[in-house]
Amino acid sequence: MPSLIHMNQIYKIYNPGENEVRALDGVSLDIQEGEFVAIIGHSGSGKSTLMNMIGCLDEPTSGTYYLHGKNVLGMSDNEQSEVRNEELGFIFQGFNLIPNLDALGNVELPLIYRGLDRKKRRDLARYALNQVGLSSRMSHKPSEMSGGQQQRVAVARAIAARPPVILADEPTGNLDSHSTDEIMSILKNLHAAGKTVIIITHDPDIAEQAHRIIAISDGKIIKDTRTAL
Repeated sequence: MPSLIHMNQIYKIYNPGENEVRALDGVSLDIQEGEFVAIIGHSGSGKSTLMNMIGCLDEPTSGTYYLHGKNVLGMSDNEQSEVRNEELGFIFQGFNLIPNLDALGNVELPLIYRGLDRKKRRDLARYALNQVGLSSRMSHKPSEMSGGQQQRVAVARAIAARPPVILADEPTGNLDSHSTDEIMSILKNLHAAGKTVIIITHDPDIAEQAHRIIAISDGKIIKDTRTAL
């Protein structure tokens, strides 16, 4: 069976020539459907650049990338936007919520771009907020919620359209230990329900909760191990 994610010899080079920076330096990677993967590395290691490649947010200098058997790099901008909309759910460290929208509005917003009618997107948004334990906070704006609650809204937004792949970039980076445990529990439940979950982190304790750990340094994968979970 073909890999869900197949990358071969991915390079991302800035300032080509004498002073070039290789953010990604020949990365080859396969991730199967249903895996729970942590990509770990220090600041500047290339892990966020790799996430941007996986998430079709950036294009490499060279290499090949197939997602669900589709050649992503051969697509137009509009086609890549469709892939992001339908295949991928994003969770960011900074939450990226709209301040003047309540939780329901924030979760519903990406569904508007998918062309869903109002009732359908409202139902999906409510269901997603229920999944992350925020059924009583749907009418609250980000300023009226804790950091952990805001990140749960961000998770609900990522999963509302039911994408098969969840990409989480430092999802617990701004959270206390209790909120971190809550978010990790939600991600584990999503994986148990069949989602492919990919976490980008610098924290070994977070990485150890995944089933596979890919370590990256200086733009290269230096280790790829399965955990004992």
